[in-house]
Amino acid sequence: MKQTWTLKNKIALITGSTRGIGKAISEEFADLGATVFIVARDKNDVQQHVSSLHLSGYKAEGIAADVSSKTDREKLFEFINQHTDHLDIVVNNVGTNIRKKTVEYTIEEYDFIMNTNMNAAFDICRRSYPLLKKSLNGTLVNVLSVAGLTHLRTGSPYGMSKAALTQLTRNLAVEWAEDGIRVNAVAPWYIKTPLVEKLLNNREYLNSVIERTPLRRIAKAREVATVVAFLCMPASSYITGQCIAVDGGFTINGF
Repeated sequence: MKQTWTLKNKIALITGSTRGIGKAISEEFADLGATVFIVARDKNDVQQHVSSLHLSGYKAEGIAADVSSKTDREKLFEFINQHTDHLDIVVNNVGTNIRKKTVEYTIEEYDFIMNTNMNAAFDICRRSYPLLKKSLNGTLVNVLSVAGLTHLRTGSPYGMSKAALTQLTRNLAVEWAEDGIRVNAVAPWYIKTPLVEKLLNNREYLNSVIERTPLRRIAKAREVATVVAFLCMPASSYITGQCIAVDGGFTINGF
C-alpha cells in the first residue's frame, strides 16, 4: 500500500462510534491501521464494539460518554489524555434529531438538538486543538448532513445545526492551517442507519427519496466512512475547508 493511502499508526477519536456511520468510520479507520477511540453513550455498546475490534486484531480504546454533556466531555478528554499525548484525527459524528414543523418545537427540544449537534462539536474541536497540534499533521472531519446545505423535511433546528458546522469547518480550516491541521466536512444524504430506519421502512417515503437521488439508491454507511478516511489520509494533504456531499447526486439534482 502506498504510504499516502493509509492511516497506519494514526490515533483517532470518533464520537458516536458504536452505530451507523460512526461505527463504519471506526471500522474503516481500524482496517487502515489507526488506533481508534470509541465514544458513545451506552457503556455496553462501547464495550462490545471495542471487544469486536480487538478480536479482529485492531487497536481500540473506549469510553461511555454523552458528548452533549459538558461534564462528560471533560471526562472524555481526561480519558484521552491518560492514554495518549496527541491525536492525529478527530471525527465529530454525533448527531440527533426531532422531526417537527418549526412552530411545534418546544424550546427544550430545540436546545437538545443544538446542544447535541452543534455545541458539543464546537467544544470538542476546541478541546482537541492542542492534541491535534502536537500531531503536526492533524485532521478534523465534521459529519454534517445535506440538511445543512438545502431544505429537507428534517426540521429547521437540525438544518440550522448542520449549517453552522459547515461554517465552523471553514473557519477552523483557515485558523488552524498554520498549525498543520486540516479541517473538512462530509454531508450525507439518506444512509442506511438506525437513525432513519423507521422513515425508510415507509415504502412511499423511500420511493420519494430514491426519485430525488440520481444514483437511485440509499447509500451504505461504509460509503460515507471511506470519504471520511480519505480526508484523513496523507493522500488528501492539500484539501481543507471543504464540505463533500455524499448524496448520490441529490444536492445537484435540478429540474
